[in-house]
Amino acid sequence: MALIVQKYGGSSLESADRIRAVAERIVATKKQGHDVVVVCSAMGDTTDELLDLAARVNPTPPAREMDMLLTAGERISNSLVAMAVASFGADVQSFTGSQAGVITTERHGNARIIEVTPGRVQEAIDAGRIAIVAGFQGVNRDTKDVTTLGRGGSDTTAVALAAALGADECEIYSDVDGVYTADPRIVHDARKLDKLCFEEMLELAASGSKILVLRSVEYARAFNVPMRVRSSYSNDPGTLVAGALEDIPMEEAVLSGVATDASEAKITILGVKDLPGEAAKVFRVLADNEINIDMVLQNISSLHNLTTDITFTLPIADGPRAMELLKALQAKEGWDNITYNDQIGKVSLIGAGMKTHPGVTADFTEALRDAGVNIDMITTSEIRITAVVREIDLEEATRAIHDKFELGGDEPAIVYAGTGR
Repeated sequence: MALIVQKYGGSSLESADRIRAVAERIVATKKQGHDVVVVCSAMGDTTDELLDLAARVNPTPPAREMDMLLTAGERISNSLVAMAVASFGADVQSFTGSQAGVITTERHGNARIIEVTPGRVQEAIDAGRIAIVAGFQGVNRDTKDVTTLGRGGSDTTAVALAAALGADECEIYSDVDGVYTADPRIVHDARKLDKLCFEEMLELAASGSKILVLRSVEYARAFNVPMRVRSSYSNDPGTLVAGALEDIPMEEAVLSGVATDASEAKITILGVKDLPGEAAKVFRVLADNEINIDMVLQNISSLHNLTTDITFTLPIADGPRAMELLKALQAKEGWDNITYNDQIGKVSLIGAGMKTHPGVTADFTEALRDAGVNIDMITTSEIRITAVVREIDLEEATRAIHDKFELGGDEPAIVYAGTGR
């Protein structure tokens, strides 16, 4: 008998019929002799609908009250799933995030989990009940306020609970059968992967793959929680995410897939003094305002005036705020200009096989050349190559790289609902 934590996304819970189908799967897992803890996201597009409603009431709502509103979505699906489970004759008990002992930082809208004290959940398990926990939410110990964990926070809730409970596996259910070699909405012959190590999944998530949230994979690796990505629409065993990069035998190392990301913008600062500490001024002001930076490129210094250009990417949502901060700094530092471009996309090739396959970078760049796609920026790591291209070229670039490295399968990939989460 194992302890299994199952997380169901919004597309899996979008209607009463889907909720009953999920409940039937949960009860079937219990009848197999396993202890079961379930984490629920909000139904369908509930979170987006609540955000729209809030905007109509107040364009700039207080962050605390927004968290109070948004956590209602998960509580609704949580209780409905518990009711459906009970209708199949199983003993069940539902919990909010705070009742389940999810303790977070006090930052509203994007809190981080500090610890999980799942005493009440464990009591329910010991009593033979199925425990249903509302995802995406927790409570701050000092303020006693409800908090939310940011987009995809239910994944992190599930992994954190699995770690705290010592679960044997954490199953993440969505509307696709697992992790694919590319987004099946872009590459129709994308192939489902049977297994990935944590490092490969981290790179995929960081590079734009939406199937798992980066923070949840980081948590799983830190606490060595095996994750399995599955679909709630089929009985496919899905993709297992477990183990470390160094555990993969050299002869078995392969290229895992291509990830795409159209959620970033590019900022270039022209005419920065090429002196120690100048770049630090740029990134310190952004860091102090909690703006994350991804790729960074600094040009060779101009010999006639000893200045350089710095280019970096960041989330589009933070772009306007970053430009405002940097424009204020420009007046003090005397930079020539600052440019902003949100019409870019990132395409990344990921896989442990890069260590053992010579010529990967050459093939990567040739694939883009043959597709007529220009490279704006490029960076590499031990198991990843990422290029920044024009957003309108992103899908073509993805297909070109996927074909170049022969990552496709024999059958079309199936997307059961449409969001990939």
